Amino acid sequence: MPRSAAGAKGARTQGFEHPVVFWTGAVACTAGVVLHLPMYIGARHMGYRLNGTTPDAPMITGMVAIAVGLALCLYGLVPRGSGEISRTAGRIRVRALDDTPLRGQHVALLVAMAIAVTIDVMKPTTLAFVAPGVAAEYGLKSPAHPHGHIPVSWLPLVGIAGTVIGSWVWGSLGDRIGRRASILLAGMLFVTTSVCGAMPGFTWNLVMCFAMGVGVGGMLPITFALLAETIPARHRGWLMVLIGGDVAGAYVITSWLSGWLVPTYSWRILWLLGLPTGLLLIALNHWIPESPRFLLARGRGEEAAAVMARYGAAARRQDPAEVEVERAYERGGYLTLLRRPLVAPTAAITVLGLGAGLVTYGFQLWVPTNLRALGYSAVGSDYVVRNAALLGLPLTVLTAWMYGVWGSRRTIVTVSGLTGLSLLGFVGTGGSLAHHHTVLSLLLVVPLSGVSSVVAVVAGYAAEVYPTLVRSRGTGLAAGMTKAGGVLILALTVAAATVPSITATAVIGAVPLLLAAVVFVWVGPETGGRELEDITREVLSAP
Repeated sequence: MPRSAAGAKGARTQGFEHPVVFWTGAVACTAGVVLHLPMYIGARHMGYRLNGTTPDAPMITGMVAIAVGLALCLYGLVPRGSGEISRTAGRIRVRALDDTPLRGQHVALLVAMAIAVTIDVMKPTTLAFVAPGVAAEYGLKSPAHPHGHIPVSWLPLVGIAGTVIGSWVWGSLGDRIGRRASILLAGMLFVTTSVCGAMPGFTWNLVMCFAMGVGVGGMLPITFALLAETIPARHRGWLMVLIGGDVAGAYVITSWLSGWLVPTYSWRILWLLGLPTGLLLIALNHWIPESPRFLLARGRGEEAAAVMARYGAAARRQDPAEVEVERAYERGGYLTLLRRPLVAPTAAITVLGLGAGLVTYGFQLWVPTNLRALGYSAVGSDYVVRNAALLGLPLTVLTAWMYGVWGSRRTIVTVSGLTGLSLLGFVGTGGSLAHHHTVLSLLLVVPLSGVSSVVAVVAGYAAEVYPTLVRSRGTGLAAGMTKAGGVLILALTVAAATVPSITATAVIGAVPLLLAAVVFVWVGPETGGRELEDITREVLSAP
């Protein structure tokens, strides 16, 4: 086998410090989840209701197997000297060559990343569709059960809080253990937290939901940081937006699964689907390369060269201006993003991210619940949401095209403004929409799909606008802000002990999105079609 081919194969197959230990842990985790299923299946004569039951011996054994398995997986993935590897990787620059055409390797990577992002986004999206069933089984306070004592809002609040922490943790973890290893670890969390569907008590549901959120939060930062280093500049922006915009696709799939499976197998089946989808995410790593920067930092030069040759990338010298950012970052950490010269793009990204989070976890999260409050059946509300999301899928493609042709700033201003204005269409019409199914579906198109495009744009923009050293952290910050908006609105929901109406959530989401459109006109640097080095020089030279 030629040396380059051998290196390429090694880059695909090597991603573990201790492979045997990792796979042993993966088997233990999977077995632990399977041991939870007998108790769930045994409750089928009760409509799969487990509230008030006591964990049986197989479930307890499964919990122990999962704890041991996760520890083994982590040990198998974390390389020796990970802190020094992270520091060394921060001084290495890799960029995709602009004259490189899109190759089969790029397409395979993009498809794998699209599937990974879809699986990732399905987890928090599921919160919208399990909330009514959770409230009914545990007697929680919701529009359908106003006399409960504990608000069902606690479930999404805990889950989305976990995604905020995960976004920031995974932003730095990708440089310490590598992009592929980080995705593998996230996949194992998806597998193990699927046991949320078999938890008898609501408290255990909260614990598992938080762990799920931590695993979910880091996928977009890792994905976009990797794509920024492997996709040529003229294709980079619109492809990242297209992949990130698959949030709408995840919403379509989850709403369809909910309408199809929940009436028979209860809300718990949506969590249990985390077992097969998590295993699929792990399998996808065969088509995901390791970051060349990480390989070079570990002294695996041949593998790094093979990856760069396959994707048309090259290492480059560090820009003097980036050296100053590096020194500032070493002194200030994440606070560097809040200081000049990075404060302007950070401010724009923060406002946009918060707005997207308020819509996603304020308006979008409660759409199924609010539709039931308007008189729709459980299946009917799920299918109304599915139909609206399906109609909106072309908006994701249109947004990606705009990003590639118009540029990032015009696209962000247009999509944010359009989504904000469409939300205002619900003001004053909320209750009357129950009798106008077609109008309701059409009004839902832009909020459901438009906000998905906003989430994709903000993460893709961050991956382009921040210098290499802080790119993973900056992208993690952007992803975290989209979730922080969710924590804010969900905390207000818990404090009010009620789910806000469809009109209230529309107003809360519209205002920051319209504000973000104005902010980007003033301070958002243009990134579309430009080399990362040019963008960095402009950002770092700003007063």
